[in-house]
Amino acid sequence: MAKRLKISIPAFSNTETDIYLSRLKQLAVLFRMSEVQLLAFNDAEQQEKYISDLEISTVKLKDCGKEIIELQKKVIALYEEFRNVQVPTV
Repeated sequence: MAKRLKISIPAFSNTETDIYLSRLKQLAVLFRMSEVQLLAFNDAEQQEKYISDLEISTVKLKDCGKEIIELQKKVIALYEEFRNVQVPTV
C-alpha cells in the first residue's frame, strides 16, 4: 500500500492508526470508492446481510404505507358519515 500511495512504510503505518483526510482521499481514489464508502466498507457477507435487511425493511415500510392509506380512507368515510348524521334538536 505504501508503495502504491508513494509514501514510506512508517507513513502508511501512521495512516492505519491516525488517518488524515488527505490520506483518506488518496485511499478512496486508489480503491475507486468515495471516502464515505471507504469508511463504511463491510465484508461481502456483512454487505449482503445489510442489503437483505434493507430490502425487508423497504417491503415492511411499503406495507405500512398501504395500511396508513386504508386507515385514512376509513377516517374520511367515518367523517363523511358523521357529517351526514342529523343531530336531534332539543
